[in-house]
Amino acid sequence: MSRCPGCGAEFPERDGPTHRYMESSPACWAAYGEVLAREYSDPAYFQVHRLSVDSYAVQHPGHENPQAINSVAVHLIRLSLQLERKLTPEQANSAMVQATLNKGRYHWLEPPASLGEVTVVDVWQAGDVESHIDAVRSWAKSAWQAWSIHHATIRKWMPKT
Repeated sequence: MSRCPGCGAEFPERDGPTHRYMESSPACWAAYGEVLAREYSDPAYFQVHRLSVDSYAVQHPGHENPQAINSVAVHLIRLSLQLERKLTPEQANSAMVQATLNKGRYHWLEPPASLGEVTVVDVWQAGDVESHIDAVRSWAKSAWQAWSIHHATIRKWMPKT
């Protein structure tokens, strides 16, 4: 078994690619790819797709560089818009697109010691649509809550909705 350096989840040891700036293990990156494939293959799964993308991104923040800074910022913004402001995925995505236009205004947010108790492994292991959706929603809440020390900053960065 190996521990993902991003989210901390345990996976069987595996070789393979990883994301270029989101720090993860090859096994974690592969599991995330399988989750995405499931979501793209069936509209019933796709309804929580953006929460999956946001949760994975903020649990794998990488290291301080312009791409990682912007990634963490806009994915935390979209999590907040969906979880706190209750925007639909489409509305939150439109606001996130607007937020990406402000790339130079974000700064590095020091990642919390724990990035959340629920990880991609919980979603990856889900056996049906209902358990997948429940796992993604729990994952998103866990990931957002993990970054609570930075919530005030994220709220200031949010575009007007």
